[in-house]
Amino acid sequence: MEISSLSHTSKAHKDNNKKMGIEMQNHQSHQAEGAPEEEPMSRWLIDTPEPPTICQELIGYVRTKVLSKKRNKTKKKPSNPVYSCLKSVFPILTWGRQYKLNMFKKDLMAGLTLASLCIPQSIGYANLAGLDPEYGLYTSVVPPLIYSTMGSSRELAIGPVAVVSLLLSSLIRELQDPITDPIAYRNIVFTVTFFAGMFQAIFGLFRLGFLVDFLSHAALVGFMAGAAIVIGLQQLKGLFGLSHFTNKTDVVSVLSSVFNSLHHPWQPLNFVIGSSFLIFILLARFIGKRNKKLFWIPAIAPLIAVILATLIVYLTNAETRGVKIVKNIKPGLNRPSVNELQFNSPHLGQIAKIGLISAIIALTEAIAVGRSFATIKGYRLDGNKEMMAMGFSNIAGSLTSCYVATGSFSRTAVNFSAGCETVVSNIVMAITVMISLEVLTRFLYFTPTAILASIILSALPGLIDISGALHIWKLDKLDFLVLLSAFFGVLFVSVEIGLLLAVGISFARIMLSSIRPNIEALGRLSRTDIFGDINQYPMASKTQGLLTLRISSPLLCFANANFIRDRILNTVGEVKEEDDEQEVKVETVLQVVILDMSCVMGVDTSGIVALEELHQELASNNIRLVIASPRWRVLHKLKRSTLEEKMKKENIFMTVGEAVEVYVRASSTSHDLC
Repeated sequence: MEISSLSHTSKAHKDNNKKMGIEMQNHQSHQAEGAPEEEPMSRWLIDTPEPPTICQELIGYVRTKVLSKKRNKTKKKPSNPVYSCLKSVFPILTWGRQYKLNMFKKDLMAGLTLASLCIPQSIGYANLAGLDPEYGLYTSVVPPLIYSTMGSSRELAIGPVAVVSLLLSSLIRELQDPITDPIAYRNIVFTVTFFAGMFQAIFGLFRLGFLVDFLSHAALVGFMAGAAIVIGLQQLKGLFGLSHFTNKTDVVSVLSSVFNSLHHPWQPLNFVIGSSFLIFILLARFIGKRNKKLFWIPAIAPLIAVILATLIVYLTNAETRGVKIVKNIKPGLNRPSVNELQFNSPHLGQIAKIGLISAIIALTEAIAVGRSFATIKGYRLDGNKEMMAMGFSNIAGSLTSCYVATGSFSRTAVNFSAGCETVVSNIVMAITVMISLEVLTRFLYFTPTAILASIILSALPGLIDISGALHIWKLDKLDFLVLLSAFFGVLFVSVEIGLLLAVGISFARIMLSSIRPNIEALGRLSRTDIFGDINQYPMASKTQGLLTLRISSPLLCFANANFIRDRILNTVGEVKEEDDEQEVKVETVLQVVILDMSCVMGVDTSGIVALEELHQELASNNIRLVIASPRWRVLHKLKRSTLEEKMKKENIFMTVGEAVEVYVRASSTSHDLC
């Protein structure tokens, strides 16, 4: 009796499914014949044109993005194409016409304030990069001048920064020791700067700014924090006046070097001078934060500290008592360095790699800083123009004895607080540094290295974003893991490994979500035509005899096709087991699986094969496969495959709601016929 009953149920199920299929086909044919106003719903999918090919897309991208020219329809007279091209490359030709005297007064004060902070920082950052002090000052002359003509940010202050200086020092030391051969080391730095500028210019020319996004916000926060701690530990050499110190950047090596150096003779006067002026600079910064009108106090505090410390050393002959001083800083402006570029070096591949890493880090910091202040001022920053400007600034810098320059957060904040109106403040700062190179270099001979260490240490707290890290922890734990990987990688291994870990984990996260996407069961929300995930919306109602699933992946490809097929079949098997356990009626047994493909933007051959196998497997179990909301390229692939013929065009619908409505009507009609 039980066997007979089961065979009878299976036969009834087949007959019911067959009747329902006929009714669904008749329904759509009825729509086409008797309801002309609904005819487009059935023909829109059939009559869609073919999507553009890859070559057509590439040509269109070049036309619209690379070769596009903005046309001003309000102007009656055609503009000079040469002048229009120059304006697109040099924004100064656009805003320079509206420049006024009252704007120059503000830019002049901002530029002078900026120079007072830039001069001591540039000397300290050059020391951090393993270069002589004058090269930091050179980097604060040529790159800002080039950027002021090509950049689109009004507040961004260009020059050497701590993170890039550390990056260059840690990576180039693996190729050449700056102590044994400082000239060869310096030439490699110039070559790296040239490659960094070339990469940045190429990114801007071909609109490849998305490459900068590979370094996520979380990775940048962790990298900056780790680099700040490493930089701070390295400044202990100058703060204590140590002679024996490691060239490695990991925290274990640095701390070991500090403890080992303390066993050798050292002069406490270096620590007294450095720590005293560090407290002075931090106190000035505290005053500036408490009262925004006194922003100029923390801005000029480093310069005042340098002047006072230099006078103290000079008047007391402290260098004879063991205080280490800067000594010679070559006077004069930037010297040409074209002949010093090492294009024939056996390490050219590694030099180019360091240039690429430096380019991405420098661009990421500059664009992040520039956009944050542009948002405050209420204008939009052109990322591609910024890349072009930074690229040509560093190319010109590499030819004039500069190393990699970028936007500094601390100096940009001072520039903003000083009331700058345009990038003329960068020009004023560069001219002031030029004058300092001609006049003040002899005075800086007696500057103690401990004061440079204190200036760098005072700038490091701005690189550690504790509140940002806590915010990332609250929002996304996996992003916080990326942050930690960058932080500990930089701290305990090296700068390069920290970056690779952060980028690697970010890519692994993307790959994991792509090859293991979610398959969501959908239900209709009451009194709406919206179908939502039943896990997110428990109140969503299911339709008996029907299972609606959504693929939450932009691609159905070789990496996830088999996984998606198996997940769908497993879900169908679970539903059938529930139906068998509950002994549901024949009419409510699972008969149709609707596959919502609205999220799937593309499908490859493996994806089509997986859909064909899914269709065959479901058909063998008397279950129909219905595809809803296929995107343009997916539908095009379905038309070219044999799957559309196997499924028939009646099984492809514009929306999930339309497919469910047709199923419900067909099911009710077949039930009436029975």
